[in-house]
Amino acid sequence: MATLIARDELDLRLAELDGWTLSAGGIALEKTYSFKGFNSAFGFMTRVAMAAERANHHPEWSNIYNRVTIRWTTHSLGGVSDLDLKLAASCDRFAAG
Repeated sequence: MATLIARDELDLRLAELDGWTLSAGGIALEKTYSFKGFNSAFGFMTRVAMAAERANHHPEWSNIYNRVTIRWTTHSLGGVSDLDLKLAASCDRFAAG
Protein backbone atom coordinates (compact mmCIF):
# COMPACT_ATOMS: atom_id res chain seq x y z
CA MET A 1 0.00 0.00 0.00
CA ALA A 2 1.30 3.43 -0.93
CA THR A 3 1.78 6.20 1.63
CA LEU A 4 1.20 9.87 0.83
CA ILE A 5 4.32 11.99 1.32
CA ALA A 6 3.91 15.22 3.33
CA ARG A 7 4.95 18.37 1.45
CA ASP A 8 7.99 19.15 3.64
CA GLU A 9 9.36 15.62 3.23
CA LEU A 10 8.47 15.69 -0.47
CA ASP A 11 10.59 18.81 -0.99
CA LEU A 12 13.56 17.04 0.62
CA ARG A 13 13.07 13.83 -1.34
CA LEU A 14 12.56 15.71 -4.61
CA ALA A 15 15.97 17.36 -4.16
CA GLU A 16 17.49 13.84 -4.25
CA LEU A 17 16.02 13.14 -7.70
CA ASP A 18 17.74 14.48 -10.81
CA GLY A 19 15.57 16.78 -12.91
CA TRP A 20 12.19 15.83 -11.47
CA THR A 21 9.76 18.64 -10.72
CA LEU A 22 6.44 18.93 -8.93
CA SER A 23 3.41 19.57 -11.09
CA ALA A 24 1.72 22.96 -10.90
CA GLY A 25 -0.77 21.63 -8.36
CA GLY A 26 1.93 19.84 -6.36
CA ILE A 27 0.27 16.45 -6.77
CA ALA A 28 2.64 14.75 -9.23
CA LEU A 29 6.28 14.25 -10.16
CA GLU A 30 7.16 15.12 -13.76
CA LYS A 31 10.19 14.69 -16.01
CA THR A 32 11.03 14.56 -19.71
CA TYR A 33 13.80 12.30 -20.97
CA SER A 34 15.54 12.56 -24.35
CA PHE A 35 17.19 9.58 -26.05
CA LYS A 36 19.28 8.96 -29.18
CA GLY A 37 16.26 7.83 -31.14
CA PHE A 38 12.88 6.12 -31.04
CA ASN A 39 14.25 2.63 -30.32
CA SER A 40 16.10 3.86 -27.22
CA ALA A 41 13.03 5.74 -26.02
CA PHE A 42 10.81 2.72 -26.58
CA GLY A 43 13.28 0.42 -24.77
CA PHE A 44 13.21 2.79 -21.81
CA MET A 45 9.41 2.81 -21.83
CA THR A 46 9.38 -0.99 -21.87
CA ARG A 47 11.60 -1.16 -18.78
CA VAL A 48 9.42 1.41 -16.98
CA ALA A 49 6.26 -0.47 -18.00
CA MET A 50 7.61 -3.71 -16.55
CA ALA A 51 8.55 -2.03 -13.25
CA ALA A 52 5.16 -0.29 -13.12
CA GLU A 53 3.36 -3.57 -13.71
CA ARG A 54 5.34 -5.30 -10.95
CA ALA A 55 4.44 -2.46 -8.58
CA ASN A 56 0.84 -2.32 -9.85
CA HIS A 57 1.30 1.44 -10.18
CA HIS A 58 1.27 3.02 -13.62
CA PRO A 59 2.48 6.37 -14.95
CA GLU A 60 0.84 8.98 -17.05
CA TRP A 61 3.19 9.40 -20.00
CA SER A 62 3.70 10.34 -23.60
CA ASN A 63 6.28 9.60 -26.26
CA ILE A 64 7.22 11.71 -29.26
CA TYR A 65 10.03 10.12 -31.26
CA ASN A 66 13.03 10.27 -28.89
CA ARG A 67 11.32 12.06 -25.98
CA VAL A 68 9.40 10.46 -23.13
CA THR A 69 7.50 12.57 -20.61
CA ILE A 70 6.52 10.80 -17.40
CA ARG A 71 4.18 11.89 -14.61
CA TRP A 72 3.93 9.88 -11.39
CA THR A 73 1.05 10.47 -8.98
CA THR A 74 -1.13 8.35 -6.73
CA HIS A 75 -4.68 9.26 -7.67
CA SER A 76 -6.24 7.34 -4.79
CA LEU A 77 -4.26 9.44 -2.28
CA GLY A 78 -4.48 12.72 -4.16
CA GLY A 79 -0.75 13.33 -4.37
CA VAL A 80 2.77 11.94 -4.44
CA SER A 81 3.39 8.69 -2.58
CA ASP A 82 6.47 6.73 -1.59
CA LEU A 83 5.74 4.48 -4.57
CA ASP A 84 5.89 7.45 -6.97
CA LEU A 85 9.29 8.42 -5.59
CA LYS A 86 10.58 4.86 -5.87
CA LEU A 87 9.44 4.53 -9.48
CA ALA A 88 10.83 7.96 -10.40
CA ALA A 89 14.23 6.82 -9.10
CA SER A 90 13.86 3.62 -11.14
CA CYS A 91 13.22 5.71 -14.25
CA ASP A 92 16.48 7.54 -13.71
CA ARG A 93 18.38 4.26 -13.36
CA PHE A 94 16.77 2.87 -16.52
CA ALA A 95 17.58 6.03 -18.48
CA ALA A 96 21.21 5.93 -17.34
CA GLY A 97 21.58 2.26 -18.29
